[in-house]
Amino acid sequence: MRHFLQMKDFTRDEYEHLLERAKILKARFKNYIPYQPLTDRMLAMVFEKSSTRTRVSFEAGIYQLGGQAIHLDSQSTQLGRSEPIEDTARVISRMVDLVMIRTFEQEKVEQFAAHSRVPVINGLTNEYHPCQVLADIFTYVEQRGSLTGKTVAWIGDANNMSYTWLEAARIFDFKLNVATPKGYEMKSQRGETLDNAYLAAFTDPMLAAKGAHLVTTDVWTSMGYEAETEARKNAFAGFCVDRKMMAAADKDALFMHCLPAHRGEEVSADVIDGPQSVVWEEAENRLHVQKALMEFLLLGRINS
Repeated sequence: MRHFLQMKDFTRDEYEHLLERAKILKARFKNYIPYQPLTDRMLAMVFEKSSTRTRVSFEAGIYQLGGQAIHLDSQSTQLGRSEPIEDTARVISRMVDLVMIRTFEQEKVEQFAAHSRVPVINGLTNEYHPCQVLADIFTYVEQRGSLTGKTVAWIGDANNMSYTWLEAARIFDFKLNVATPKGYEMKSQRGETLDNAYLAAFTDPMLAAKGAHLVTTDVWTSMGYEAETEARKNAFAGFCVDRKMMAAADKDALFMHCLPAHRGEEVSADVIDGPQSVVWEEAENRLHVQKALMEFLLLGRINS
């Protein structure tokens, strides 16, 4: 049994398999070719953080693969009534085949997985967002080919996305430029050190974007940090990804954003809605990489 709690849980070879399966499953979807290897399998989706793309992509994905989904949240279940997460994991995992959790602390998904009888997927935590970065990598591969040897520029907050991108850089062998304001830099977390072999830190976003093959960002205030909204707007002034910043990147650079986006804050409208933006393809690809992920966790390698 395997879990997908952060990028380092899989090898490069396993990711190459997932990317190829996502390509095949997407082609079948686009051509209306039914493929339902997970008939009668059940996915429990546990949400302690609100969601649009995560819920729709996982729910649609499991249905397309022949399975069913159950939506659980803290308002309508014992999750919000102080039941130990270990007990919740023991019960839920006896009734379903797969669990996806979108919550706050990474420790919660790890505790759940440690007591689960079925595979657990991290749908997002404060520390990591592996499903999104997997979709982003698949989108880049679709559009431009391999990320190996390329440069990804992360502009903005040192959040769950930036830390997941750093894990991905180690696996896929690309360079990550991270631009954050002073006081918002990436730090060593969860006992791991920042790897300077793959990471370059900047306080000037134009320098981070220079020559990059992919420029990506996120909202300046992630869920759970709303009390810091005004302070962050002031600190991140000048970090908006605009046409000038994209012009500093490679001429074939792509722009990505995990959404939802605030036009005029972290990205200008003419960039996110412009020709270099692949945000809508990126959002759709959550569906296809997560189908490949669920197939792999439940059935192993499929080559048909």
